[in-house]
Amino acid sequence: MSRRFARTLCTAALAAVVAASPAVAEPSGPPPAPGPAAGAPQSVAGLLKQLQTLYRQAEEAGEVYNRTEVELRKRTAEARKVHAELARARAALGAGRRDAGRLARDQYQGRTDFSVYMQLLLSDDPSRALEQSHVIERAQAGRSAVVDRLTGAEKHAEVLEAKSRKAREQQRLLAARQKQQRDTVQTRLKGIEAMLASLSAEQLAAVAALEEKNIGAAQDALTASGALSSVRPPTEEGGAAVRYAVEQIGKPYVWGAEGPDSYDCSGLTSQAWSAAGRDIPRTSQEQWAELPKVPIGSLRPGDLVVYFPKATHVALYIGNGLVVQAPRPGATVKVSPLASNPLLGAVRPDPDGEPLGAYTLPELPEGATSGYDAQGAPEE
Repeated sequence: MSRRFARTLCTAALAAVVAASPAVAEPSGPPPAPGPAAGAPQSVAGLLKQLQTLYRQAEEAGEVYNRTEVELRKRTAEARKVHAELARARAALGAGRRDAGRLARDQYQGRTDFSVYMQLLLSDDPSRALEQSHVIERAQAGRSAVVDRLTGAEKHAEVLEAKSRKAREQQRLLAARQKQQRDTVQTRLKGIEAMLASLSAEQLAAVAALEEKNIGAAQDALTASGALSSVRPPTEEGGAAVRYAVEQIGKPYVWGAEGPDSYDCSGLTSQAWSAAGRDIPRTSQEQWAELPKVPIGSLRPGDLVVYFPKATHVALYIGNGLVVQAPRPGATVKVSPLASNPLLGAVRPDPDGEPLGAYTLPELPEGATSGYDAQGAPEE
């Protein structure tokens, strides 16, 4: 991302523009062209929808990149493990070949178990051969063991060679896919930059005002439904995750980032829970798919709130109808109303945890709520 782009997105006039509004329907079809269409000027609602579409597409591409990154890490670890096993197998194969070489030399020089057997039979006291049969058996067993070890080592090394080649090829394919996905994200971000550059200050202010109005209406509707009426304390782990997330407020959003200096949406939530002592999946889609789901009306601090039909955005619930989120490129980690994006549902990383007897929300830094008070309602 260019520095000019980052400066553009961080201005106060754009602070509320780029969060996805629940009042705008989920777009379908190909992405719109950057900037207002030629001819008649677009409505404020049309501009807001276009910006939301561009940001959502960028975040979707970023989550795809994150999934590939996770898979590449797994494959790299597997490749390292196979390489280490292959090195040990090659060492065992080398030792087996040396043992086989000594056995061959012994046979050539007449020091085999057969020659020992013949010497016993041809001795003056043949009965001694029967008494010494265990010596011959041990010698034969030793020779068989040498051959078996060599054969087994060869087969094991061949299997590991094939696994190593496959692991390297998977790494290569994933790395190429990751590069392509990175290019897609950067293209999306350039589209957003072009869109913003095409708007006047008046248009930006109007879009920001509409976005705030839509979020306020959605939050009011959620509150009126009774979904936020219950107060539930977190578990000890959930409280630790909340504290971690609050401490990150003000740090920049960077796609693919997992801290400690910057985050994307799922990077923030996964690291918050990792800091609390519980590892959870890296991406928002994996978090939605793999963690136990809970009703919105049963939220407790530490739960993860997932947004959009494709589960491409996630935030951490902190209580009082508020979430901490890394919202979008160019913005910073902040506190937002629960309904700041179209809700998909919620998941709980610690369903087996025991809630605390009492809980107090950590003090939020000044400006953390981005224009919303502690109850999640728009300021007058």
